[in-house]
Amino acid sequence: QVQLEESGGGSVQPGGSLRLSCTASGDTGSTLAMTWFRQAPGKEREGVASIRLATGYTYYADSVKGRFTMSQDNAKNTIYLEMNSLKPEDTAMYYCAASTSWGTWTSATRSFRPAEYIYWGQGTQVTVSS
Repeated sequence: QVQLEESGGGSVQPGGSLRLSCTASGDTGSTLAMTWFRQAPGKEREGVASIRLATGYTYYADSVKGRFTMSQDNAKNTIYLEMNSLKPEDTAMYYCAASTSWGTWTSATRSFRPAEYIYWGQGTQVTVSS
């Protein structure tokens, strides 16, 4: 089993920045890919950024590319999402998810499917407004 815990959410003005963290515990050696998802009220859950843990290679959704950066700290079993130039449309609950499947990270499309992930954090709220 793997446990995930997100932190770093909050309320910021448009153009501001936030850094989200997700720390994994338990059988962390079984996790092969980790992804940040977000879900706003009335909308479907969407993938934001994904990382292949073995290499650090990343995928980004078109809506955040150039503004968000995903990274990892293997020593701390932690992944990060640096969010810059935040917009009101970025407002959502942000979730960290982990996959134990070798096939999850074979494409951006597959890595952004919520059904690929069996471990999820509780979420952290990000609100962008003036």
